[in-house]
Amino acid sequence: MSVTLYCNSLVEYSRFRTREVMIGDVGVGGDNPIRIQSMTTTDTMDTLSTVEQSIRMIKAGCEIVRITAPSRKEAENLLNIKKELRDRGFNTPLVADIHFTPKAAEIAARIVEKVRINPGNYADKKKFEEIEYTDETYQKELERIKERFVPLVRICKEEGTAMRIGTNHGSLSDRILSRYGDTPLGMVESALEFLRICREENYHNIILSMKASNTKVMVQAYRLLIQKMKEDRMNYPLHLGVTEAGEGEDGRIKSAVGIGTLLEDGIGDTIRVSLTEEPEHEIPVAKYLVSRYDDRIKHQIISRVENNPIDSYNYKRRNTNEILNIGGKQVPVVIADLSLKKKITPASLYNLGYRYSVPNDKWNINDMACDYILLGNKEINFEIPGTLGLIYDYKTWKNNKSKERVYPFLNCKEYLKVEILSKQMNFIYACLNDIDTDLINKLKSDYTAVLIIDSHNAHGMAEQRRLFMNLINEDCHVPVIIGRSYIDLSEEKLQLHSATDLGALLLDGLGDGIFISAENCGSNQNINQTAFGILQATRTRISKTEYISCPSCGRTLFDLQETTAKIRAKTNHLKGIKIGIMGCIVNGPGEMADADYGYVGTGVGKITLYKEKEVVERGIPEDKAVDALIDLIKSYGDWVDEKNDQNADF
Repeated sequence: MSVTLYCNSLVEYSRFRTREVMIGDVGVGGDNPIRIQSMTTTDTMDTLSTVEQSIRMIKAGCEIVRITAPSRKEAENLLNIKKELRDRGFNTPLVADIHFTPKAAEIAARIVEKVRINPGNYADKKKFEEIEYTDETYQKELERIKERFVPLVRICKEEGTAMRIGTNHGSLSDRILSRYGDTPLGMVESALEFLRICREENYHNIILSMKASNTKVMVQAYRLLIQKMKEDRMNYPLHLGVTEAGEGEDGRIKSAVGIGTLLEDGIGDTIRVSLTEEPEHEIPVAKYLVSRYDDRIKHQIISRVENNPIDSYNYKRRNTNEILNIGGKQVPVVIADLSLKKKITPASLYNLGYRYSVPNDKWNINDMACDYILLGNKEINFEIPGTLGLIYDYKTWKNNKSKERVYPFLNCKEYLKVEILSKQMNFIYACLNDIDTDLINKLKSDYTAVLIIDSHNAHGMAEQRRLFMNLINEDCHVPVIIGRSYIDLSEEKLQLHSATDLGALLLDGLGDGIFISAENCGSNQNINQTAFGILQATRTRISKTEYISCPSCGRTLFDLQETTAKIRAKTNHLKGIKIGIMGCIVNGPGEMADADYGYVGTGVGKITLYKEKEVVERGIPEDKAVDALIDLIKSYGDWVDEKNDQNADF
């Protein structure tokens, strides 16, 4: 397979070069830094609340403020908001977020510095209809779109207003879905149809985005968009974001997986982290993600790629040997690190998903219980849960090898030299420079070997990806645990860094497990939950309920944070269920196609429930809607009662 076209290099960090687009006085793309932006959650007609929230965002570091304008009156009120901000000394550019109302976009384009339009619903209404098109009838649809879109383009060109053509996976038009399917290609073509109209009008002050709540789809769409742009000699700046990422730890990890994967390859000119929280809370997260690349160009040299065997546009998991519960078609495993603990007792496993009940004399195991523990030279002298494996340094393993579920951990020199190994499974620590002919030859004939890979390169993800390429090109099917070490990070930074480093590889089908070694980075419980959160965000191992929850905005018809918390409190034990919680109709129906159940605001105090993309019940009073959602889940047989695990009693 030839080297991919979506970035400058797979081994040498550099920003993908785009043209500069000015949003007021703020440049995006070109030689500008990666810009941070967010979106207000207030009612746009409440001028003072919107201004106050915008100021909090700006003071937190927001460089571009987006405000929803669902109708003409909100678009007109942007003038009052802008004037008040300018009178208070804030010149941060404003963006009008437009969906179904072209006239609102045309009004806003004469007031603010940028308009965002969604090609999925700017000129179309979504009915989930499959439509048969001939080339001729499809061309007529494009002419209809052009007629509705050109007035905005000409106003933007006249006023010097920038535009974001922002595709959302959840709101692709029936026309695009009928023509291209629910695919990254459909997302790209949705934007390109509108972009071609802009180019015909010689208007180029454009930024593009490909947002999705599914990180695999999101990353593939951006890569494909860049390839298409390069083929047509285009280089418009890119706005990165994972839409409906959710709240708290899950929202941060999911955002880092999607946005970070692209930033690692030098892609992205401006980012927005979409959390179901106050918008000023999004800014520090975005800053953390971007700051990692301030000095990335100074990283150690990684050998060139002559043959890239990884398909960057279609997910395919690497083919590996199945060794016990690792590799093959098994879900990726999680290895926890207790090697630095002074003493290990049954209580040490509490933070790793295991509880021992003395009255019942049994281990209770939850859905986020690690699969293995690296102990180094620390020995365990109590009965362990039956699903847990222990990994010892080689010398310590030799003293414990008669016990069940214990395995050695060796460096490459030890592995090639020693004669006594486990007959079941052996873990070998390796970095890119260790992958030589002797090691590969032994690994290819050893059906007990599992690599735990590491990197000390500042561009570690790329170095580990290079290691995977070597294994694939040598037809070596050894299972690989992706390991990374961190020190002295806050819990939030650990989540963001590890989600970027490990998630980027998992999204390309690489890795049979993950190992986060974190010293002075928070509790073992947080580290373990982060590992499972990364697997969940990459959809490689589902261990908990997934909430596709949009950030609030002026269109929202209920309190998203409060409602999400209520739904989570009653449903977070439903392993593998995806619940979409949408504040309004803009992305609701589309995102329901990616969720099992949906809770969508469709009127003041009124909720519509979905089963996937089908409406089940409309107009439910908000105070009864959460219980109605639970009844809906029960009616389809997906409800289980929450287990009341006994408290640990050590």
